Amino acid sequence: MTYRRCGRSGLQLPLISLGLWHNFGDVDDQSVARDMILHAFDAGITHFDLANNYGPPAGSAESNFGKVLASDLAAHRDELVISTKAGYHMWDGPYGDGGSRKYLIASCDQSLKRMGLDYVDIFYSHRYDPETPLEETMGALDTIVRSGRALYVGISSYGPKHTREAARILKEMGTPCLIHQPKYSMFDRWIEHGLTDVLEEEEMGCIPFSPLAQGMLTNKYLNGIPAESRAAKEHGFLRPDALTMERVDQIRLLNDMAAERGQTLAQMALQWVARIPAVTSVLIGASRVDHIDDALGILEAPEFSESELQSIERILN
Repeated sequence: MTYRRCGRSGLQLPLISLGLWHNFGDVDDQSVARDMILHAFDAGITHFDLANNYGPPAGSAESNFGKVLASDLAAHRDELVISTKAGYHMWDGPYGDGGSRKYLIASCDQSLKRMGLDYVDIFYSHRYDPETPLEETMGALDTIVRSGRALYVGISSYGPKHTREAARILKEMGTPCLIHQPKYSMFDRWIEHGLTDVLEEEEMGCIPFSPLAQGMLTNKYLNGIPAESRAAKEHGFLRPDALTMERVDQIRLLNDMAAERGQTLAQMALQWVARIPAVTSVLIGASRVDHIDDALGILEAPEFSESELQSIERILN
């Protein structure tokens, strides 16, 4: 495994991290989930990323991960980086959503209980909440660190302006913002328009999620929608109407290019995300052990030539 230093900190993260957004909830096969977690750890993937509402149902991914921790990984806690988040809807009423101090601290305590942990390594504000002063949200993150609930804090899906402001507030409090988790892939490039500049200026790490665009940047959808795919799942986040004819044409062209490089499309897409200097780690999802093995292939992949990067740009544009 390759490890990269996370921004201006002493923490190093594996180039590939495993996210438990899908396929680790109560609706999923727990033996497969356990196998994926242990296989990832054996391969040097030391970072596991969760959130309070991952499942479904909400909370079940954390509970199931906690069971694997207790049964298989308890002796390896100090070799693990475990992160979780709060910011989206978790429970009914006015205190189970958003960026308030009330919600974030209560949610952090609930997450620790579900996972059976004394602390998480990274706790995130999952989204910017325009209804809550940013000072309150960042103050809650500062309290979570100072109380020992988390070692580091981060933010997710914040735009450039609020990222810079969040970094300033946390720096003044003495709890630096370690990392940003934005959505980023060949098909969703919003972070290139200002955010990566802010991350480099603030010396903050970056761990993009959905680098395979919910599975579109794999060979899964070259010939339709398979029954077991995310696009076919009722509780999935990839809707079938996202797979337009134009998009499928792009996927096929990229797949051909990956084959010329001796890679799978997924490997090329992950490597493309990791090419940015600001990126510390790439956050993958998986539904089978072999998906993890495929992602690990980027560790041995050749660097992109300038002509290859230009070819990718022509396909994407």
